[in-house]
Amino acid sequence: MGERAHGILAKADPTFSNLECRTVPNALQGIPAVVLLLAATILEVSGDALVRMAIYNHVGATRLGFFFIGAALLLGYGTLLNLAPLEFGQVVGLYLATLFIVWQVVNFVAFRTPPTLPIVLGGALVIAGGAIITFWKPG
Repeated sequence: MGERAHGILAKADPTFSNLECRTVPNALQGIPAVVLLLAATILEVSGDALVRMAIYNHVGATRLGFFFIGAALLLGYGTLLNLAPLEFGQVVGLYLATLFIVWQVVNFVAFRTPPTLPIVLGGALVIAGGAIITFWKPG
């Protein structure tokens, strides 16, 4: 029983001994983790924005379409976030800082809402905290 890529263990099943458990090939291995996280963040925030628009701004088939597209974007977000070759604890800091920035850009573009001073100041703390979580190597 050997360890596979990304820590997934291949299990031997006596009834299916000729079949092999395989991990999904990672076609995105050459892409830097920061790029994967940025893409994941853009997908998440865009998916959330579409779901919000579906709930509050549309009815009928348009609402349903926005829900489905938003759901597909959110699935893409979850997939890309988990493909990033980082430990989960490292991903959180960088992801939260990136999420804050992308969220503000999408909020301005989609909803024409500029960030207020408290959002900018609080966001600076979020970004600083994300940098500390991601890059500070104790000891």
